[in-house]
Amino acid sequence: MYLSHFELHSAPFLLTPNTALFHALPTHLTAIDTVLAGLAMGDGIIQVSGEVGTGKTLVCRMLINRLPAKFDLVYLPTPAQCGVTLQLALAHELGLNIDADRHRLTIDIQDQLLQRKANGRAVVVLIDEAQALTDDALEMIRLLGNLETESEKLLHIVLVGQPELDQRLAHYQLRQLQQRITLRAILLPLTEAEAVAYIEHRVLFAGGKPGLFSVAQARAIWFASGGIPRLINQLAHKALLAAYSQQRQSVRQQDIKIAIADTVAARQSSRLWWRWLRWKYL
Repeated sequence: MYLSHFELHSAPFLLTPNTALFHALPTHLTAIDTVLAGLAMGDGIIQVSGEVGTGKTLVCRMLINRLPAKFDLVYLPTPAQCGVTLQLALAHELGLNIDADRHRLTIDIQDQLLQRKANGRAVVVLIDEAQALTDDALEMIRLLGNLETESEKLLHIVLVGQPELDQRLAHYQLRQLQQRITLRAILLPLTEAEAVAYIEHRVLFAGGKPGLFSVAQARAIWFASGGIPRLINQLAHKALLAAYSQQRQSVRQQDIKIAIADTVAARQSSRLWWRWLRWKYL
């Protein structure tokens, strides 16, 4: 591994979401603030969507860390295959006896939520990979979202998923659920400036020296990645590997080229692009 070679104390570009490496990117902060604002206002169903690799799971973990103390969290990282499975998972997380009469399960869930509300607690259900939920499970979410008192919701649901979730919700049979989503946040690809700052932040957090990636190199990675954080991590990691394999102390143009060529999802850069970056002056 290249850690000691570049005097790093940790891997800066791991694909596993790590809240310690969280960088305050506007798109992520907006999503987190939108959800927290919705919860503070008592909204029932909130949606966060983003393309593959834009940091949805990291946002989920940051939300978990930043939830106000009055909220009890139910985190469901694996989509339920049907409405009953989702209901049972929620009941289990609430500590209910799921071996009881399942026809009373909704009533038992409501009673438990009312009890917690009376004690000043509120329950947030955070569902990751929501685009994989079946129509039956999405309908169950609508029904659970209807649990309320005369003045406030008993259950707050946050759906986190890919843009396919919006396509699903646009279907006629799911129009009622779509209308109940009060707030939406979209995770966007990083801008060029954000990507440059993101790479530098990760290098410095891992103990690396400033300038391990030049601004031009970071811009090339941004262009090839389309601003997708997961692809940025892959390209930066491969570039460091390429430099390490040649025992170089700094990343060069050919290392970036090797990383891009080795990454199927990366946008392949043209010769004009490299000229524009003025590699010969680096």
